[in-house]
Amino acid sequence: MVASTRVQKLLRRYKLAIATGLTILLIQGLVVWSLRSLEEGEAEWKHRRSKLPDHNGQEQKIDPVAIERQNTLSGVNHGQSRLRQDQPAVTSIVRRGSRRRNKPSLKDKTAHYDPSSSRNFSEIRAGEMAKIHLVAPGEPGSVEGAPQVPSSDFVPKCEISGKDALSALHRAGSRQCRQEIANIVCQHQAGHLMPQSLPQFCPQHGKCIPSTIISTWGNPVRVVFMLVVHGRAVRQLKRLLKAIYHKDHFYYIHVDKRSNYMHREVLQMTELYPNVRATPWRMVTIWGGASLLKAYLHSMHDLLSMLDWKWDFFINLSATDIPTRTNNELVAFLSQNRDKNFLKSHGRENARFIKKQGLDRLFHECDNHMWRLGERTIPEGLEVSGGSDWFSLTHKFVEYVINSQDELVTGLKQFYTYALLPAESFFHTVLGNSHMCDTLVDNNLRVTNWNRKLGCKCQYKHIVDWCGCSPNDFKPSDLIRIQQLTRPTFFARKFESTVNQEAIEILDNHLYGQYPLGTVALKAYWESLFEQADGVSSLNDVALTAYSSFFRLGLHKQETTQSSSETCRFEPIGYPVSVHLYFYDDRFQGYLVRQEVQNVVTRSCEMLEVWAVPQATLQLEHNLHEFERLKHLEVGTEWDPKERIFRNFGGVMGPLDEPVAVQKWARGPNLTATIVWIDPAHIVAASYDISIDVEAEFTQYKPPLQRPLRPGVWTVRVLRLWERVAEARFLVMPLAFKGREPLRTEDHGWVHAGPPGNVYLEQSFQQLAHVLKLPPSEPALQEVQKKTSLVGKPLEAWVDSSVEAFWVTGDICSDQTSSCPTIGLCTKTSWSSLSPDPKSELGPVKKDGRIR
Repeated sequence: MVASTRVQKLLRRYKLAIATGLTILLIQGLVVWSLRSLEEGEAEWKHRRSKLPDHNGQEQKIDPVAIERQNTLSGVNHGQSRLRQDQPAVTSIVRRGSRRRNKPSLKDKTAHYDPSSSRNFSEIRAGEMAKIHLVAPGEPGSVEGAPQVPSSDFVPKCEISGKDALSALHRAGSRQCRQEIANIVCQHQAGHLMPQSLPQFCPQHGKCIPSTIISTWGNPVRVVFMLVVHGRAVRQLKRLLKAIYHKDHFYYIHVDKRSNYMHREVLQMTELYPNVRATPWRMVTIWGGASLLKAYLHSMHDLLSMLDWKWDFFINLSATDIPTRTNNELVAFLSQNRDKNFLKSHGRENARFIKKQGLDRLFHECDNHMWRLGERTIPEGLEVSGGSDWFSLTHKFVEYVINSQDELVTGLKQFYTYALLPAESFFHTVLGNSHMCDTLVDNNLRVTNWNRKLGCKCQYKHIVDWCGCSPNDFKPSDLIRIQQLTRPTFFARKFESTVNQEAIEILDNHLYGQYPLGTVALKAYWESLFEQADGVSSLNDVALTAYSSFFRLGLHKQETTQSSSETCRFEPIGYPVSVHLYFYDDRFQGYLVRQEVQNVVTRSCEMLEVWAVPQATLQLEHNLHEFERLKHLEVGTEWDPKERIFRNFGGVMGPLDEPVAVQKWARGPNLTATIVWIDPAHIVAASYDISIDVEAEFTQYKPPLQRPLRPGVWTVRVLRLWERVAEARFLVMPLAFKGREPLRTEDHGWVHAGPPGNVYLEQSFQQLAHVLKLPPSEPALQEVQKKTSLVGKPLEAWVDSSVEAFWVTGDICSDQTSSCPTIGLCTKTSWSSLSPDPKSELGPVKKDGRIR
């Protein structure tokens, strides 16, 4: 009884403190539960979105965080959202199905991880356990030649609790990649992955190393140019080779493993000149990846083994580089500085560089992605340096990097195997800590067109867990940067002929003089999109539908304009043989589609090429007043905010695409505009406000429309107080193929039916139809509903009637003399992909050792 009384007194005395403590515990529990629920809901939302099919009928992965960052609108005005110009916008996404999650760790007993499951990592499926062998220390995993994990479920060998590692494991797509990540993290946690300390061999360590250029004379040096290329810009690569070629130098070319067309073309180049070779191996090299450094080291090893190639300098280039001085000037400069290694350093405080570069983070490359796995420490005794990944290195230093077995080189190879952007720091750090540190010159002999306001928009988040920057393409107005430099430079980057070819032409003419008067195709540029050797499986269904339609419309025009000649009627055979982009004077001129045909009358076969030309659809109202600032309105996909162009030239898109509306503005007063999207059935799909300040040049937004989009003619309007200022139409193309096979009755239903319930966003905008004075949607819906069941020839007719409202046939030509007398030879035209292009053609070596 006495004890009970004392307890009651204590409770009365401390009841406020007890109540406060319980309240705090309750709040903490709610916060933890909420955060886990949000994270869980995001993962589940990502999984549901990833099940949307892409153009090829395959699953498409979409990062919800990236979508949110890009699409969120802030502020509300009359039911609309506000968007600031030229900034990524994010739309708030409703997360559903959140479930609580257990402690986020992976233990030794864990046998299975299912990316489609929101359960924790400790679940085990019976009968699916298997022994997994760890990757040996120093192995870069699936970057190249990784040990293949047995076909079994994911088995971590230790408890993994770091948030970066868990995030990577949750997002990685393949078991092989997840196993590699787990193995590396376990080794790192055990202290077996990274060197703890490294020796310092630089005699001037702790002192200021001179970086002056001292002229010494001798025999002219010989250079090996290491070209690392990818993509399909073969003609620009040929222009680069023409500009840097000399018979006394060497050219070693690595083509990305994904770029088979480029590789076939490079192999043909190697047959022309004995001092041009392609690597007998190929790797997938991604931005920021460990694979790029490995490609350089592998190439250097090859070059040291080629005893018939006697070279003094190793210079790396890409296909987007262009020389700013002649080969003779480069050789003269290097001959006077034959013992120097030219690398550009960051020029900032070292600790800041390490943080900015992510060198204090552990990374691993697999599944063509750089995964951030957690923190790490810089080895003791090491002075880290870095900057540009473009360099000019001596044979002696390359030999040291490849053949040395000292602790510094082997330790740094291990350290940089798991580093982000390793090529931007590895060679700098080896040289700066080695006995050759006094040969370092802080100059990479390049000028790069940096515009960090445009180039640092985290555009590589889809391939690397980091925010990176990329230089802009040179345009003629940027070339003055080359003239203003006081340090020696011999190359500039980046250049892209699909963005601006005039800048390349200016430099080429400056170095080697203008081409003879009357030289053809100086302002033309062609770039391959598809070749028969690529296989039709490399095309998505939208592209195959569009190219086939372009070609049919070309044949139809030929038949109707030459109706009196029976020999001008053709039927297409199979699929397109090649497709090219065509530009003239830095303006996109359309698609060039080559395909085999059979003459309806003579039954003979020949190869024809059709030129499909896009038509402008922008309409600007009169008396725009302050809205005269609006210069252009365009809708498309693959918007490049750095170069401010649509990479999907011509805006070819289908029901499963995600279009972006972009407005271009001149300087002027602050404005607010309303953007409205209207589908082919007169349904308002989206409506939002944008704010345009005085300095704005571009505004862009991608509304998160529910797919599939309804095929047909869409309209985007710019409104001022609900009065139309401008309007642009664009085509969402019906699909004639599924998985590159003609669409069948059982395939068509959902892809041409529009979104479920005819609702594109969670918010309905149908009340705006009256304000916008749109026709009733019911008759239009009934009409489009009839078309959803079309297949075969009726479907092709629907596709062609849609396409011809936006594209016209510019011309048609034949590979050889055609049975139709009005069709000329492709080699005699100025537009065909087969027409002469002297500036990009490789010819014989001249007496001076050059080919340009």
